[in-house]
Amino acid sequence: MKKIYILWLRQIKRYMRSKSRIIGSLAQPLLFLLALGYGFGSVFQKAGEGSYIDFLVPGIIGMGIIFTAVFTGIEIIWDRQFGFLKEIMVAPMSRVNIMIGRTLGGATVATIQGTVVFLLSLILGFHPVSWLGIIPAIIIMFLIAILFTAMGTMIASLLDDMQGFQLIMNFLIMPLFFLSGALFPLEGLPKGLAIVARLDPLSYGVDALRSILTGVHFYGVGLDITVLVGFTMVFLGLGSFFFKKIQI
Repeated sequence: MKKIYILWLRQIKRYMRSKSRIIGSLAQPLLFLLALGYGFGSVFQKAGEGSYIDFLVPGIIGMGIIFTAVFTGIEIIWDRQFGFLKEIMVAPMSRVNIMIGRTLGGATVATIQGTVVFLLSLILGFHPVSWLGIIPAIIIMFLIAILFTAMGTMIASLLDDMQGFQLIMNFLIMPLFFLSGALFPLEGLPKGLAIVARLDPLSYGVDALRSILTGVHFYGVGLDITVLVGFTMVFLGLGSFFFKKIQI
């Protein structure tokens, strides 16, 4: 456990020491909240759907988490190129423990990111349906973060090129985000898009956050958590398998 803790702590310290990373990673969520939240707010209200800010915030929290979580995988490529990964690999600890430590560290960083986005949304006028839902919401954030950190680590373990990793991640992240129901309701979608949305793990995370924070849901919290846990176990398993085969 101490070895996993050290790897977790390294991820946290790297994040806290990089002020530019913290500020830069908040720019995109803040832009979406301001531009879309206020830009389409009147349209959303005229359609009788209530406050668009309240609808949008859970999706933007999910966006902040997934971008941060997935791109922690690039640190594996960085460590491999600069030799730090080799030093970890020859240490007296299993590669599964290395995978767990890095995943927990990346997930914690992404959860912090999601929490900061939530706090910013309060300043911009978001009102949760109940303040008691904040703790369950943070738990859901952490579950989403573990899922996508494991996915990013899995993909990074198969690559040794940073540019290639960024291209693949952008190719995956943008569809996952836009088809998750973060920006628009999932009700009434064409059948093809509805099927894709049901296969998108982020849609269940966003739905769980929206249910807890606003009281509005599409799938239901029970199903959301079940699917998130299932996807998380799959990606952790695959990530551990490919990480054990990583070449240094």
